[in-house]
Amino acid sequence: MKPKDTHFKSGFLTIIGKPNVGKSSLMNLMIGEKLSIVTAKPQTTRQNIKGILTDDEKQIVFLDTPGFLEPRYKLQKKMRKYIDYSLLDTDLILFISELTNFPTEYDKTICEILIKKDIPKIAVINKIDLAQQVDEIDSSIEILSKFKYDYILPISVLHNIGIDELMRRIMELLPYGMPYYPADYISDQNLRFFTGEIIREVIFKLFKQEIPYAVAVSIEDFKETDKKATIYANIYVESDSQKKIVIGNKGKMIAYIRHLSEKEIHRLVQKRVSLHLWVKVKPNWRKKEQLLNEFGYK
Repeated sequence: MKPKDTHFKSGFLTIIGKPNVGKSSLMNLMIGEKLSIVTAKPQTTRQNIKGILTDDEKQIVFLDTPGFLEPRYKLQKKMRKYIDYSLLDTDLILFISELTNFPTEYDKTICEILIKKDIPKIAVINKIDLAQQVDEIDSSIEILSKFKYDYILPISVLHNIGIDELMRRIMELLPYGMPYYPADYISDQNLRFFTGEIIREVIFKLFKQEIPYAVAVSIEDFKETDKKATIYANIYVESDSQKKIVIGNKGKMIAYIRHLSEKEIHRLVQKRVSLHLWVKVKPNWRKKEQLLNEFGYK
């Protein structure tokens, strides 16, 4: 058992909500670092990303979960498994919904699951900047009040509204205890992981429809010197037609993916980056347990 500390607070906070509701953006904002993929497409987060915020009075270990969904592929079952697992040993649950189109069936399902959890819970209503009138916010708060949340807070991640109040409420509910990680840690993931996430984010932003969801990225080798990072990565798709699209005419698209990825990786590692990409076909990889494990979805 972790030793108690009567002056310092620490604990695990699980962020949960429907796909594309702003979970990753909220975690990135509160930590002050870009750790999770943020795009306009739903279900971009595939694993629980741990982000760590530490200062003189607290350490909060954020778990950014995949968007809550009913499993259709084995990959989605893995994503749902990450969510279920993250709720087993968390100190605080943060349910995030959005003002527009609230409540959806996703929201209702999540609330019905969370009301059975004997864990402190905060509900936040994101995107209040889109409200046409105050009644919209009041109506959402009234609906959520039926589900026994400790606090219900309206926020806007985009405009940084209500975030300070949210942090105060998190601090109030967080248990006392010693830190879990060293003070300089911002995540428990390594550079290989974030490099793969950067490449995947670039692909999500460049392509439409099914292509991004059919892509897995595997970092095969990562070599560093004081001045340079050399990275070899495979981009896996499910069909030859998808491979042709990702490579593009005369290799122009894969070259553009490499260019954009190198820029973002450079910001991460703060040195020159040489990125080598290959596109390979693994038919129906999202439905195959062995391939999912191979790509890190265990």
